[in-house]
Amino acid sequence: RLQLVESGGGSVQAGGSLRLSCVASGFASRSYCMGWFRQPPGKAREMVSSIYLQDGSTNYADSVKGRFTMSQGDDENTVYLQMNILTPEDTATYYCVANYAAGPQFCSNYLTPQAFGFWGQGSQVTVSP
Repeated sequence: RLQLVESGGGSVQAGGSLRLSCVASGFASRSYCMGWFRQPPGKAREMVSSIYLQDGSTNYADSVKGRFTMSQGDDENTVYLQMNILTPEDTATYYCVANYAAGPQFCSNYLTPQAFGFWGQGSQVTVSP
């Protein structure tokens, strides 16, 4: 069974940086889409970024483009979300997600939470003014 374990997050002042990590275990192949969702206080979950493991292609929400970078680790079982130039609007609980995807066309930043069957435990990111 696929499992996702997150680490990182924390509190930072506006303009600062944080990095989230997600270690996955139980992959049957590289045909998986992994991503990060976030849920601000009192708001719905929104997709932040995604990566197709087989070719490393990435997608980002407009709100984080140019500031956030999603990448794979050398061990290919870890993905990272490097978050730079953070603002208070980035305050949220961040979730690592994964699901089988037959190709990169099925791994975009327009996917809904229901598209992902596997979720990490969530990491809190708090950005103060």
